[in-house]
Amino acid sequence: MTALFSSRRSLALSAAAIALVGCLAGYGLAHLQKPRPAPEAAAADGHKVLYWYDPMVPAQHFDKPGKSPFMDMQLVPRYAGEAVGAATGVQIDPAAVQSLGVRLASVQRGAFAQSLDATGVLDFNQREMAIVQARAAGFVQRVYARAPGDVVRAGAPIADLLVPSWGGAQAEYLAVRGSGTPALEAAARQRLRLLGMPDGLIDALARDGRPRTIITISTPIGGAIQTLDVRQGMTVNMGQTLAQVSGLSTVWLNAAVPEALAGQVRVGQPARAELAAFPGQTFDGRVTAILPITQADSRTLTVRVELPNRGGRLRPGMFATVHLGGAAQPALFVPSEAVIRTGKRSIVMVAGTGGRFQPVEVQLGREDGDRTEILAGLNEGQKVVASGQFLIDSEASLAGIQAQSVGAPLTATPKPQTSLYESRGRIEALTTDSITLSHEPVPAIGWPAMTMTFKLDPPALAKGMKVGDGVGFGFEQKPSGPVVRRLAPAVAQ
Repeated sequence: MTALFSSRRSLALSAAAIALVGCLAGYGLAHLQKPRPAPEAAAADGHKVLYWYDPMVPAQHFDKPGKSPFMDMQLVPRYAGEAVGAATGVQIDPAAVQSLGVRLASVQRGAFAQSLDATGVLDFNQREMAIVQARAAGFVQRVYARAPGDVVRAGAPIADLLVPSWGGAQAEYLAVRGSGTPALEAAARQRLRLLGMPDGLIDALARDGRPRTIITISTPIGGAIQTLDVRQGMTVNMGQTLAQVSGLSTVWLNAAVPEALAGQVRVGQPARAELAAFPGQTFDGRVTAILPITQADSRTLTVRVELPNRGGRLRPGMFATVHLGGAAQPALFVPSEAVIRTGKRSIVMVAGTGGRFQPVEVQLGREDGDRTEILAGLNEGQKVVASGQFLIDSEASLAGIQAQSVGAPLTATPKPQTSLYESRGRIEALTTDSITLSHEPVPAIGWPAMTMTFKLDPPALAKGMKVGDGVGFGFEQKPSGPVVRRLAPAVAQ
């Protein structure tokens, strides 16, 4: 009996011990799982976090970090002492800035040389062209060994021409000259000139009294023979062209300059040419003319540069690169790699304090190597992003941050959206005053395709619609978040 009582007592004590251990374990678990208030996070500069918010819906506050319920992005902390709307642009954590490889550059002012490079082709100087013609009708008795393309000196003979009409006129001149009448001699001499006889032959006739009916046709200038239309035995008329000769003392370089850069070129501007045939050598000249006609197919203007051709090394038809330069002038400039060209405008990312970056529209000027002139939009000493700016610009577009216009000061708050942005999508969820849509990209504000919740204003816009319907919609960006102003079935689009 005593043994049975002892056994029951031992069992009771064991059960009580197990119950006590269970209670203690339950209390511990309950204590560990009890929600604790979020500790006050310490921010940079020792400031504490007041709340977290979605940059796209800044009016909605959250008491702890995490992902936004509106979009798939992390909430941003608001620090104590930070005035709402006091800073603009997108804010990126300094560690993320370093990992993205962001590199900053200063807006500087310095000597900016005016430089413009263009390609062109060498051509004959059309102002140095001679036309060789027959001064009288006659017959070609002799043709000298010439051919088109030959380079000849000044006075080189082309052909010998027999002029029968000169015979009688010279005999008459000699008879009148023997009469000793000055007036008649002058009249006879004038007749010989009208028949095409040069003054040199007339003077020789007066000296020796020997008639001359054969004249040697020669080139008045040295250069390259372009055309040669004379053959032995042929008959020629007065004024008939026998040859054309182009001079080679200077050549033209006809450069194609883009229409958009034509304002940088002026007559008299110095030029420097480089040719592949002479590597390492440059040829200096000047702009002599800007042709008044624009090439419609290439939208270029022809700029004529005159180059001296010492030794005749420059051959028409050669390709050349011409550098049109002017005096260096002070200008404001940034690295060319810092400029984002969208096709409609040019943007740079200006770096502010606290890891903030603001897109700013700028007006560009000339380019000099790896530098680009800034005509408006920036001030000297500002910091711009020279590397990684495309990633920051994408982040700013997702946050709905608009670029400051040219010449506008950096305002405290982003410019409010007043226009409707159009897109198409599918209804994922629907409440009395909100709608969740998986929509297509919105290029106007840089949004990719995503799923997000919009406010309905008015709520009756979604009347008769249900989850799964395809819709076309127009929304407006508000500080409190995007608001759908127009909603229609996709079929109606």
